[in-house]
Amino acid sequence: YQAVMGTNPSYFSGYPNRPVEKVSWFNAIEYSNRRSIQEGFTPCYSYSTYGTNPANWPTGWNTNETYHTNISCSWSANGYRLPTEMEWMFAAKGGTQMHDYIYSGSNDLNLVGWFNGNNNPYGTKSVGGLQANELGLFDMSGNVFEWCWDIYGSYPDGSQNNPTGLSTGASRLLRGGGFVNGSDSCTVSGRNSHVATVNSSTIGFRCVR
Repeated sequence: YQAVMGTNPSYFSGYPNRPVEKVSWFNAIEYSNRRSIQEGFTPCYSYSTYGTNPANWPTGWNTNETYHTNISCSWSANGYRLPTEMEWMFAAKGGTQMHDYIYSGSNDLNLVGWFNGNNNPYGTKSVGGLQANELGLFDMSGNVFEWCWDIYGSYPDGSQNNPTGLSTGASRLLRGGGFVNGSDSCTVSGRNSHVATVNSSTIGFRCVR
């Protein structure tokens, strides 16, 4: 994050191997596009009519929680972006190799996730310190909540094929639970949300491409 954005906003900033936190949903969106541009990929996100380069977005674009619906995503672009809620859950469950574990990679959260039951000393932990899930992914349960693309709301009725969430709503999805949370927040199906401007030492993100 620091290599792309030039700063590390984390509360636990003295530990470079820990996940970045204190990043808003807007921060994650900007990071995704800036990293895409930096690595020569096509950015996924546009802000209103201002294009995909965050350097051209208007002052204050990320200061009002209601502005989150000004962001649109090009799903065919090859750049970095936040996972949809269902992409996140599919990956956390182990993809096609899933064993229907309660948590990402195990039914025992102590083996795969940092939560309030094993978080001593207090704080985030270095990425990859516990077991990976079936896809080799670490820390999808516990450590920090992770922003998803979707606007929070009730699941739609009926069968869905790779849904991308609602078009209106007040907040964005968070998944995975964090180091201060109980085990119930760290399941592969647990849902949470917050407005797009919030930042917290318990909230981070991971990208897909």
